[in-house]
This record gives sequence, C-alpha cells and structure tokens, in this order.
Amino acid sequence: MVLDVAHFRIHPSFKKTLQKFRKTTGCEIRIDSAFEQVIRACSSSPREGQSGTWIVPEMVAAYCDLHQAGFAHSFETWINGKLVGGLYCVARGKSVFGESMFSRSSDASKIALAALVAFCRHHKIMQIDCQQNTQHLASLGASEISRELFLERVTKGLSLEPPIWRFDPLYWQELWP
Repeated sequence: MVLDVAHFRIHPSFKKTLQKFRKTTGCEIRIDSAFEQVIRACSSSPREGQSGTWIVPEMVAAYCDLHQAGFAHSFETWINGKLVGGLYCVARGKSVFGESMFSRSSDASKIALAALVAFCRHHKIMQIDCQQNTQHLASLGASEISRELFLERVTKGLSLEPPIWRFDPLYWQELWP
C-alpha cells in the first residue's frame, strides 16, 4: 500500500484537530530529536489483532544505526515538551518507506503523518510506502499500486537529492492548497 502524497485525505474533523494543534502554544512537530524514543514507543505499542511486535531489540539497534547514517528519520508530535506520538521511516534520496507509528494522545500519530505528508509535498516527494494494507491507511488516501509502478517511482526517488530533514511550520500550508 502506498500513500501518494497528492491524494492524502484530511477529513473535516481531523482538519480542525490539525488547525488547533498548529495554533496551540506548546504543540510542535520535530524531526529526529527523539528517534530512539519513537522506535521504542512503536515497539511497545499494542496492536489490535497482534500478540507481539517485529520491532525486537536487534531491529531497534539496526534502525538506530540507519538513523545515525542518515537513512532513518522520526516525525514526532510534542505537546508541552512531552512526546505524545510519532512515526519513523527509512528514506533514500526522495524515496520514503514508512515503518511504524505510535500514539499516546488522540490523533498524535496521525498529526505526525500529516506533518510527513506536508514535508513530502514541500520537497516534491511523490509517495510514502506504507507497506501494510489497512482500512485506516485507505481512509487517508493510501492505495495499492502495481509493482511495476512502485519500482519505477522508487527508482526515480533513489536518483534524486535527499531533502534536509528539518520541519518548518510553513510546511503545514502544503496541506491546504
């Protein structure tokens, strides 16, 4: 399943949530300020229909190594100095592969995803590989594409210069053309 960032859906109630988040003092998006905390939170988050996690300690260490090498990034939702949600992804060039999300507050992981989409739109990154086919991702605009199209887009993204992984609040404007 792939989220074409041009097709990201913001439902009216979530739009209100995002606008409130953007305007509230103490609410912010950070990139890569707490990567290990994000991946550990993802590994310990209960998942409906799952009894465990694939994010075992060896995977945490491997992703932290990728992060140190500049190939894995976290998008973090912070409220009043507290990490309340986020996601992490792997990126090469302008190809982005979402890995996992967590939320300790209502909509916190979805806010992080919206920030990633805004970042991607600003930097001309076409898609986010979501890997999992879920109703939740489909409701946000993700869909399945052919393997051929997926590989074509990934190959193109790999050949492009990567963005600087920093979030500017101006990126939110990318969500409301």
